[in-house]
Amino acid sequence: MTNNRREWMVGVATTAFCGAVQAGAATAAFKFPLRANPLPLTDVRLRPSHYATAVERNIKFLLSLSPDRLLHNYRKYAGLKPKATIYGGWESDTIAGHTLGHYMSALVLAWQQTGNGECRRRADYIVEEIALCQSKREDGYVGALGRKTKDGRIVDGQEVFEQIERGEIEPHPFNVNGSWVPLYTVHKTLAGLLDVHAAWGNATALEVAIMLGSYVAQVFAALTDEQMQKLLSCEFGGLNESYAELYARTSDQRWLMLAERICDRELFDPLVACEDRLAYMHANTQIAKVVGLARIHELSGKNTPGDAARFFWERVTQHHSYVIGGNAEREYFFEPDTTARHLMDSTCEHCNTYNMLKLTRHLYSWAPNGALFDYYERAHLNHVMAAHNPETGGFAYYMPMGTGVARRYSRPREEVFWCCVGTGMESHAKHGDSIFWEGEDTLFVNLYIPSTVQWQTKGVALTLETEYPFKSEIKLTFAAVELDRFAVALRIPGWANGRADIRVNGESVPSKPVNGYAVINRSWKKNDVVCLNLPLELRFETAGGSQDVVAAMYGPLVLAADLGSADMAWSGVEPVFVGEEGSRGLEPVVSDRLLFRAQRVTRPADLTFVPFYSQYERRSAVYFKCCAEADWKQ
Repeated sequence: MTNNRREWMVGVATTAFCGAVQAGAATAAFKFPLRANPLPLTDVRLRPSHYATAVERNIKFLLSLSPDRLLHNYRKYAGLKPKATIYGGWESDTIAGHTLGHYMSALVLAWQQTGNGECRRRADYIVEEIALCQSKREDGYVGALGRKTKDGRIVDGQEVFEQIERGEIEPHPFNVNGSWVPLYTVHKTLAGLLDVHAAWGNATALEVAIMLGSYVAQVFAALTDEQMQKLLSCEFGGLNESYAELYARTSDQRWLMLAERICDRELFDPLVACEDRLAYMHANTQIAKVVGLARIHELSGKNTPGDAARFFWERVTQHHSYVIGGNAEREYFFEPDTTARHLMDSTCEHCNTYNMLKLTRHLYSWAPNGALFDYYERAHLNHVMAAHNPETGGFAYYMPMGTGVARRYSRPREEVFWCCVGTGMESHAKHGDSIFWEGEDTLFVNLYIPSTVQWQTKGVALTLETEYPFKSEIKLTFAAVELDRFAVALRIPGWANGRADIRVNGESVPSKPVNGYAVINRSWKKNDVVCLNLPLELRFETAGGSQDVVAAMYGPLVLAADLGSADMAWSGVEPVFVGEEGSRGLEPVVSDRLLFRAQRVTRPADLTFVPFYSQYERRSAVYFKCCAEADWKQ
């Protein structure tokens, strides 16, 4: 059966108040939590899986990098002798320094996820070095970003801020006064510093962030609202989010006021009016701004930023995204519901999905609903996992949806340091960060990733064992229980259509989804076991803009037809499905990996289908046109 992805996600979102699973002799009335928070990443440990392998490979990459090389320009522009040569690629351009911000955040996440002490040591070392550089500059500014002179030389980028403060602003979408997205790079530095401070209370990190934030605030204070909007026409990342975080850490109202002023009206005003004007806007530029709006809503209590964030999320996920959860062609949003017209080589920038998942977490914390994590799982499994090559440790910038297009991954010796290398090193340091959430006396299980968790506030410990999404069984075993009674909410994905087999200690319990969850509310004890079986089945989803273009899915997995090695050029005819809808049969193949074979239903040849994300060094077909046999022959 062919399904429209929007239909099932909306369906999940409207299943509230359908009842709850009751297990045990006595079950108290259950009230669904209005809010939720993720359990700390430090309390979650991954068990062997592709996710754990990605984290291990990513840490190997993180530790292969030289902090001193990333700090080169910080020291040079502060009048100190660099300790190592600068990296190449983007780090040798005027955007230098953006990688170090991502690197600090990734080190923090890797330490939280695994307890790796070297990651924490490096993060503290970087903070001390940045603090030293800041002390030499005396005005609070610190940075590695550059400015390109007319003769092509790259010099200290601080002059850009001095020009802006004087009202000399020459903005382009990705350049201001000869510097590549300077405010974006400031945001990455602030984000890294704030992450180090939040993780283990590094006071120096907060002090440096406050001084840098004060310097940029002084620049903004000199600008009229018209000049400010002119400046904000250039990509500024999530700078509004960073200032909101400074307010959260200090309770200094000026930071929140500044966060609210860093508001691009061209994006914000239509969102508030519930108008989708996203087409032809640079996607990641907008997504990062909206993540900032979400944080401002949380801290200010004002509804408008939150309403804008919700509307944006709905439009992007339901009307501007591909089947893997990624969005945009050549980094720009296309017109809504036209996915079928944009199956190209440069689709689905990883940074976009990295920020969409951050936004999803914010929205979920305000009102837990399984539909939000249906999207999260889709994008995390099919895009984020595809964007990291576990063999080489490289990261992909784009994830091509065009048939036969090979992925391009970064290689350490290339020293590219794209933005997607930065978000990639963060994404693959934290695969445990959204598995478990808590809301009052409810433990939400949102992602079925093998792991262990300590629910510290309730004295509960459990293990999650599964081979999902390749096999249907998910097993939870309680290793410790101190709380007398609490609820366990298991996400039932929208594609399951409410069907799930749930057993507690071997006894079947009824399940009616509440907001997309089967809720088991009972008294628990040590060694209790919950088994969840989800109906992993094949289905097809249509692409926006054409009922005759489909993609195959198996449970949460996007399937791809394997078109051969990426090392071999592909110049074949785009494969199609032929015949009636019911005859698009994919038959399972007995194998040590998930395989399906399409026989007599694809042209010009039979095809083997595999999980899309695993096609690291292979060429794929994801979307297929459908036609009658007679039309194919013609």
